Amino acid sequence: MVASYPVGAGKSPGETASEKLQCLQSQHRLFRWLKNRGPIAALNVFPATTMASFQRKGLQARILSTEEEEKLKRDQALVSAFKQQKLEKEAQKNWDLFYKRNSTNFFKDRHWTTREFEELRSCREYEGQKLTLLEAGCGVGNCLFPLLEEDLNLFAYACDFSPRAVDYVKQHPLYNAERCKVFQCDLTRDDLLDHVPPESVDAVTLIFVLSAVHPEKMRLVLLNVYKVLKPGRSVLFRDYGLNDHAMLRFKAGSKLGENFYVRQDGTRSYFFTDEFLAQLFVDAGYEEVVNEYVFRETVNKKEGLCVPRVFLQSKFRKPPKDPAPTSDSASL
Repeated sequence: MVASYPVGAGKSPGETASEKLQCLQSQHRLFRWLKNRGPIAALNVFPATTMASFQRKGLQARILSTEEEEKLKRDQALVSAFKQQKLEKEAQKNWDLFYKRNSTNFFKDRHWTTREFEELRSCREYEGQKLTLLEAGCGVGNCLFPLLEEDLNLFAYACDFSPRAVDYVKQHPLYNAERCKVFQCDLTRDDLLDHVPPESVDAVTLIFVLSAVHPEKMRLVLLNVYKVLKPGRSVLFRDYGLNDHAMLRFKAGSKLGENFYVRQDGTRSYFFTDEFLAQLFVDAGYEEVVNEYVFRETVNKKEGLCVPRVFLQSKFRKPPKDPAPTSDSASL
């Protein structure tokens, strides 16, 4: 089950102080148990039948325990410049190998997007209006196909860095070329205007995508997306937040830079602060609408363990165009 509780609340509904303490203690047990495990098993550690999730939103980053702070202080050594250049050069290959190993089975379908981002429903001017979406970084379609299935008046452009992921999308039984155009694209280099008309998209989703891009190239992604987004419409963003549990599981020798890490398979992940993300979007010409942390405590009742997840969920708008001046106003 998923329950939401107010920002700033120290516990979930019905949770006693001793239960909260037990959850914090279980976080430390889980941290020690996963210390030597691979860093990308975060979403699939336990069977869903033994799990309960509690969610809240807030404007401040998660506070670390003393043990967690000490671990981050110890793990300051950076991967060599030579290896970092190699990782950047082989980024596409590493993601292609990721999908080769995991096929379409790693990520669960994301049925929560219309609940969290009402723009996917409310930006219509009239009932039955066809909306156009760009899913930037579609993977194998875990967000794309639930949206197409739920909204029959939606047309989607979808792209991914990995050619193999794009092939999986095209092989999906729900794929329909009349409702969806899928293409391979490096958002930091390839011009989206080669596939999408300018200012034609009602919404853009960047869901667990930007974290895989080198921080120095993130702005290029936002500028690329800006060209195809209609004025007055928004980019819908969700990704890893600072001090997420996945960040704390990286072994020493995995750090590429501030809040930036490499996994054992060569794929990379950045963990965002709200300040960094806001500055990134504003510098690219967007206006901030919403920018907040999402905290999820996933409790494994059978094992007595609690996994503290932190995400950043945001909306940034492309400014609307100024209305054309009338003859009366032009004469003033």
